[in-house]
Amino acid sequence: MTLSVSVIGGSGFAGGELLRLLSSHPEFEIVEATSREHEHRTVGHVHPNLRDLDLRFSEPASLEPVDVRFAATPHGVTMANVEAYLDGTDLLVDLSADFRLESETAYDEWYDGHDAPAYLDAATYALPELGHEGLVEAEIIASGGCNATATLLALKPLVDADLLSPDDCVVADLKVGSSEGGAAGSAAASHPERSGVVRPYAPTGHRHEAELLDQLDLPVDFTVHAVEMVRGAAATCHVYPDGPAATEGVDTADLWGAYRDAYEDEPFVRLVAGGGGVYRYPEPKSVAGTNLAEVGFATDPESDRVVAFAAIDNVMKGAAGQAVHAANISLGLDETAGLGFQGLHPVGSP
Repeated sequence: MTLSVSVIGGSGFAGGELLRLLSSHPEFEIVEATSREHEHRTVGHVHPNLRDLDLRFSEPASLEPVDVRFAATPHGVTMANVEAYLDGTDLLVDLSADFRLESETAYDEWYDGHDAPAYLDAATYALPELGHEGLVEAEIIASGGCNATATLLALKPLVDADLLSPDDCVVADLKVGSSEGGAAGSAAASHPERSGVVRPYAPTGHRHEAELLDQLDLPVDFTVHAVEMVRGAAATCHVYPDGPAATEGVDTADLWGAYRDAYEDEPFVRLVAGGGGVYRYPEPKSVAGTNLAEVGFATDPESDRVVAFAAIDNVMKGAAGQAVHAANISLGLDETAGLGFQGLHPVGSP
């Protein structure tokens, strides 16, 4: 049975990727895509790769009843309109930060409060590799942040294997592409300003740290750098394992076991840890355009340091792909449906 879907905020980068994925999904039919700025224009006017999609943007004031509604809007929009978005649908999948955190107190600390705290208990965090519990028959799915997603995927095996404890020092360094700034962008994201940079921003207190606390119960010191790349987020995490299973040290065999145990049944995670060839560790270029994540690790026996890596396409695995993956699970569909693209090689700047 075909399920009807709509995309609110379909003119942004994540919204465009949603429309791309949903247009070829075997179980979904797109009946609506909204954009205030581009009302009445064709989807292909904004997303040239979707010129063949016979659909025009509509104004989001009056929404069609649908089986699934995806919201790819800026922070604050979904929480302000959650009742309207839930009206006439069985499942709301939100790609913003509006329902990612577990408590109103966390939103007071990390954001500017929350306009609809009564709905926080109805939301389920979406990164399927953390577990499917809560996704089945969920009412609201909260897709994880792109930087948090990369960091969670790098660190989860170490936490699951009891190699890390909440008292351990964890430093995450992220390199991210310009698409993280969204389609509207800013002066800092313009090509003359962005070209050639390795620019730190939010060097402390990044909001995605809150997601790591919620999902891993692990404080992480988090710094993000803007680099000359369009798509991609690469996490390099430095840890000194001191968890219950690390009392006698951690070697490469321990790490291979931890990562295989965590991801051997996950269809969208590839383990890349120092093999041969040019791409010896996780690389955003290798997963551009896909819902795949590459994870890996390296050890420093001299200092007991473990370096954990993850690379994703921030617009796909960090946004639209993750959202479709979670929706598939929630609706009892094949979790890989619509997400089979394996990427390209060689490829230009991701």
